[in-house]
Amino acid sequence: MSDTKIKIAIGADHAGFEYKEILKDFLKDYEVKDFGPYSDSSVDYPDFAHPVASAVESGDFTYGILLCGSANGVAITANKHQHIRAGLCWENEVASLVRKHNNANVLCIPARFVSAALAKEITDTFLTTEFEGGRHQNRVEKISC
Repeated sequence: MSDTKIKIAIGADHAGFEYKEILKDFLKDYEVKDFGPYSDSSVDYPDFAHPVASAVESGDFTYGILLCGSANGVAITANKHQHIRAGLCWENEVASLVRKHNNANVLCIPARFVSAALAKEITDTFLTTEFEGGRHQNRVEKISC
């Protein structure tokens, strides 16, 4: 992994804090901005998911990574943003498909349901898989309201 042109916004809640810290180290070859939290104290996930989604939606960041216990809360929150396609990924094949078929731009990882090693693999798969376009392009264009 070493594409320094890719900028990543990362955030979590208290359940995802530990993995966020692990992934920040794992992503050292990328430009990464941590949107918090900065401890494992209890927090509200929308307070971190919205800024990450906004950073990607604005074009300031290429991708976002969000972590919480189930990843559902951060995925739901991020997907409220018009130009965000956040995918909940719990295994490599899902991470590959959300990039290939859905052109996802925010990765949501369920920290309570995957190991740290798998979270790294999922992240690598997400960041290195290209959107296939073609028949999927029309489908992606139909997502926006």
